[in-house]
Amino acid sequence: MAGSASVLEDGSLLSRLDRGLLRIEWSMGLLSGIGAFALMCLAVVSVVGRNGFNEPLRGYVDWIEAAMPLIAIFGISYVQREGGHIRMDIVVGALKGRPLWLAEFLTTLAVLVLMVLLVWGSWSHFDRSFDFAKPNWSRDSSIDIGLPIWPAKLVVPVAFSVMCVRLVLQLWGYGVAFLRGEERPVAVPLVQTVAEQAAAEAEHIQGRD
Repeated sequence: MAGSASVLEDGSLLSRLDRGLLRIEWSMGLLSGIGAFALMCLAVVSVVGRNGFNEPLRGYVDWIEAAMPLIAIFGISYVQREGGHIRMDIVVGALKGRPLWLAEFLTTLAVLVLMVLLVWGSWSHFDRSFDFAKPNWSRDSSIDIGLPIWPAKLVVPVAFSVMCVRLVLQLWGYGVAFLRGEERPVAVPLVQTVAEQAAAEAEHIQGRD
């Protein structure tokens, strides 16, 4: 489905950085999708084993717990780039010009401060789990089959760090738009009108024919 926001591009440095980061974000989103598909396959194996052979997949819950951060968090920056996170469009959509870009700048700055704190906290959480001197480099493991937990914990600060870079680029975009009074800046999600959303949906569907 086409989204409710669009991101414009041009030849500026900001837009080039935006597109470069997008490739990283898209790859992370792809890994998140592969993780979800892998869990579906594990579910099939577990159900078939339990019903057909009275032997479900050992450690199935452990694998779910290990994969959940990858599925739930790794694509967070891509969604931010596309304007897919929950936001107050009713309020923000009523603003135009510099007031709109100022509101976007301030709210994005607040999110960036929060994400920096989350990177710091999640990295400390990972660091408590990781130890080169321990078996599997892990101080702790899952209960059933002893999976090392540090890879799942590392996913969080990595994803949040990429998110911070995305937020910095968006702050740049909103700041330039505010100073120049631009109507449609690059590298930031622009809320689409109903007509623009319909046109994007039509173009998306036609591309699949």
